[in-house]
Amino acid sequence: MDGVPEPHTGWTFLTNHARVLAAIADNPSTRIRDIAAHCRLTERAVQKIIADLERDGYLSHTREGRTNNYRIDPSKILRHPAEAGLTVASLLSLLIQDEADRSTLPHPHVTAES
Repeated sequence: MDGVPEPHTGWTFLTNHARVLAAIADNPSTRIRDIAAHCRLTERAVQKIIADLERDGYLSHTREGRTNNYRIDPSKILRHPAEAGLTVASLLSLLIQDEADRSTLPHPHVTAES
């Protein structure tokens, strides 16, 4: 089926919620379709994650024409007790920096012929 990302098997270090939040932090007016492609999720999964984040106050949005503009509350505390006291801003500062670094460095599995 076109448009559905290949599923990932095995465990990962980050949750899909963190990935979606980082994608929105990188571009607050991004489309769900683009978030899904970036995070390798279905659009439906991204919609559910955004609803979760909005319900718990981590994210809000305003509609401007056909575009949603998202706003992240950087002062919200992360949910898990092991991260007690850490804010969304702390998490995003790591993820966004990592994304910026990855886009400027050559990918180790990409050759000049790719």
